[in-house]
Amino acid sequence: MRPINTSSSSSQRRLSSGRLVAAFAASIIVSSVALGGCASTKTNYDNRTFFRDEQGLETHGRKTWFDHLVELDPGSLKTHLAADYEQAAPAKIAVLPFSDRGNAQFVVDKISLTHRTDGEQADWAWTDANRMRRAVNGYLASREFVEANTIQVDEILKEHGIDSEKKLDQVPPQTLGKWLGVDAVVYGDVLHYDAYYAFLLSAWQVGADVKMVSTHNGEELFSADGSRYSVNFMPAFDPMDIAINSGLSLLELRDVTLARAEEEDAREIVLRIPRSEKLKSELIEEARRLDELADAGNIH
Repeated sequence: MRPINTSSSSSQRRLSSGRLVAAFAASIIVSSVALGGCASTKTNYDNRTFFRDEQGLETHGRKTWFDHLVELDPGSLKTHLAADYEQAAPAKIAVLPFSDRGNAQFVVDKISLTHRTDGEQADWAWTDANRMRRAVNGYLASREFVEANTIQVDEILKEHGIDSEKKLDQVPPQTLGKWLGVDAVVYGDVLHYDAYYAFLLSAWQVGADVKMVSTHNGEELFSADGSRYSVNFMPAFDPMDIAINSGLSLLELRDVTLARAEEEDAREIVLRIPRSEKLKSELIEEARRLDELADAGNIH
């Protein structure tokens, strides 16, 4: 039996440990050099001027077929645009009160879970419709339109006794244009405001019918109708995981998730209204004119 050479084994272990330490030290040095090189590359923020070409202006926030697939969103929007929209694009618009076509109950899987009285239903119908109206109004406000304030719009309508969808429909757009001092009015109906739950899957469906009508000749300039789904799917196979994920899926039926679905529907509707270069030019000229008047006032 040959004796074990302990000194040789110890030296091999020391050599192996030394190589490991050397490799570790070398990796630290390389990482430090790389990080030092990144840190030494200083960004020149002075070159980041305003008023440059904004990327994805027409597509950011608009769902593609891939988004519909990934998010399990079967919703769609149908739109119509007047052939002469660019020439007839309205400079000043007013978003009128929206109406609600639903039953104003909390509905899950087409089953009403609340039993609201007529007065409560009227309150919730106004609430649901006004939420969607504010979302549409907000996205239109960031565009090339000058919007009438909704508080002022509502007050003018109340002064003329217009407090229902039926009464509003009886007023010609031309008359509304005179009352509100706008070139077009935006009508809206909330079509879907439903929740769905199937253990591992939950969803909100929000849909609306929106149209923009000229107050000069009553022409329908733009219309869109359809819906969007905010879907949460949590697959599981183990019984315990199924129970946990079913509870988590149920938590998605929160008010904040509903608000996101409203925003998404409104955003996609407004994104489908073409941007008008004519209106943009008019806004620029108006700003220049006011600036010149201000300068002239300072001189005198």
